[in-house]
Amino acid sequence: VMDTLRHLVGDLQVEVYSVDEAFLHLPPLDSAELHAMAQTLKETVESWTGIKVSIGIAPTKVLCKVANRLAKKNPGSLGIMVLDNETNTEAALHQTETGDIWGIGHRYAEKLRDLGIVTAYILSTMPPEWVRKNLGGVVGQRLLKELKGEPCITMKDPLEKKQMIGTSR
Repeated sequence: VMDTLRHLVGDLQVEVYSVDEAFLHLPPLDSAELHAMAQTLKETVESWTGIKVSIGIAPTKVLCKVANRLAKKNPGSLGIMVLDNETNTEAALHQTETGDIWGIGHRYAEKLRDLGIVTAYILSTMPPEWVRKNLGGVVGQRLLKELKGEPCITMKDPLEKKQMIGTSR
């Protein structure tokens, strides 16, 4: 799957996030082009690999994860969700529980629920000062900005050398 993505968009535009997930950096495209690109990516990966995939497209990594989750969850989406305008993004945030936001752990999800903040949309409307105080400082503020469509979590260099420590007997 990752090789297919690299072939379609270029090696430097693919950040492999996990064994079955990647972020792609796409050029600026209008709405119709984004939908066509998503369809092409989905059809090509599924055709070349035989593996079903879902595609979430949005201006930030957090919103991409929201879009991808909804693409999987909503049968009507046919495995593709594009958050390319404020209306689509707001609707997606309304459908996303705070516990399902990338970066919100179990404890924070529980805390947010107790405070009545049950959707990503409600969280996205909170003041930055409140988020800084209640969601881990700068990390919480980055998350808030990402939910509002402002990229704060950058693509990692695919050629970056990983440092690992291993211990064996």
